[in-house]
Amino acid sequence: MTDVIRLLERKSGEALGRAVTGVELASLHKYLNILIKWQKSQRLVGSSEPSWIVDNVIIDSLLFRRALPGGVGSVADVGSGAGVPGIPLAIVLPEVEVTLIEARQKRGSFLAAVIREIALRNCKLLNRRLEDVRGEMRDRVDAVVMRCAGSPVALVAQLREILVPGGVVVASGPPKRTPIDLGSWLEIEGPDRSRLFWVYQAP
Repeated sequence: MTDVIRLLERKSGEALGRAVTGVELASLHKYLNILIKWQKSQRLVGSSEPSWIVDNVIIDSLLFRRALPGGVGSVADVGSGAGVPGIPLAIVLPEVEVTLIEARQKRGSFLAAVIREIALRNCKLLNRRLEDVRGEMRDRVDAVVMRCAGSPVALVAQLREILVPGGVVVASGPPKRTPIDLGSWLEIEGPDRSRLFWVYQAP
């Protein structure tokens, strides 16, 4: 077992609070390799260095699992980009239906390749903008997950349209808490540092 696989196995287990299975580890490692390969021609993430991707892509994604309520059966990853956090979540939550929503065509090509190569049967791609899929996704998902560069509060009106009543939005937050009008901050301790998430529950 290589050092990268050992690192991935240890930190993934710490992030999830349980040991990862052999199937999960193999799929996470395959995702890592596909991402490194595509990173050579497309700048999908901030670095192609394997340990950086483990920490900042895979582990950050897996920490979303602990921010989600129990019993979630369907999740939409809005603005999925490089599959963060949707792909790692689909790998460790095979019973959950994961929909990746991504408007950019090149990112969509990458996500389609990942779904195909890992054979993620519980994961599908909508290569369109959120506003263009709201009709078919209306009241369809238990939770929305997203990495948000701006304020997730600004998207609440659109996100509520695809959520079931009582559904939740979980967005990775800034390094420090900021004043918010909706939702609440949740801090989750990761393998190396804590991460801040914004959590909002729809009425």
